[in-house]
Amino acid sequence: MVYWAGTGMRKQEARRLGAQVRQALASGDTAGALALLFPMLDQRTPFPLLEEIGRHLALDSFSKTKRFLDRVAARKTEGGWVVIGAALREHLNGHLEAVLEAARGYIVLADVWYAPDILGERVPGAALLKAFEPALEQLRPWRKDPNPWVRRAAGVVVHYWAKRTQGKAPQQATTLLEFLSPLFEERELGALKGVGWGLKTLGRHYPQETVRWLNAQRGRRPRALMLRKAVTYLPEHLREEVGRGFGASL
Repeated sequence: MVYWAGTGMRKQEARRLGAQVRQALASGDTAGALALLFPMLDQRTPFPLLEEIGRHLALDSFSKTKRFLDRVAARKTEGGWVVIGAALREHLNGHLEAVLEAARGYIVLADVWYAPDILGERVPGAALLKAFEPALEQLRPWRKDPNPWVRRAAGVVVHYWAKRTQGKAPQQATTLLEFLSPLFEERELGALKGVGWGLKTLGRHYPQETVRWLNAQRGRRPRALMLRKAVTYLPEHLREEVGRGFGASL
């Protein structure tokens, strides 16, 4: 068994710790559960270990899970968002709307760039793979959310989906390109980077669909950074084609 650098902990031990936290919660000892968990969140713990711990924290009742995760979120540690994401993901079946709304609330609370990335992949990203149409319907308002980190997460979700599907779902990719359309002219840098990330990964795994969509956007005025991200993985001749359409050198 290999130890994880920086913690001396093995995956089996992380699993055991997660079970201990869950047992404390089941017995009503919230303070004890937090005392077990917080040392792992106050150091640089590898994300796979935190995932292993977090998935044990999905209690039988979503409302009970949420109350405990609120306590974890109040600490605002980077590792805490991993634990929260892993726990929320376990509740996607049967609580899709509530789980996505909880993830959105934690992104707003965190108010830092890595929270939409961590939570976006683990919660709405996972939801999109599990239940594409229902999840997408719940995520549509995120594109016009007043909080830029929530808008960033909308792009992260698409990135995660494209990375996992690896070119195997072109029709859904076309749907997701249209999903990102309202964000194509995003001006806020933090949100723009997330949207660009989604377009970049779509371009890598779905180049034909991405180029077709980009060519249909001619006449719009995206920031140069958005265009550069969108064409990152496209073949040179396709980058040039897109660049000509926007009057830009890409």
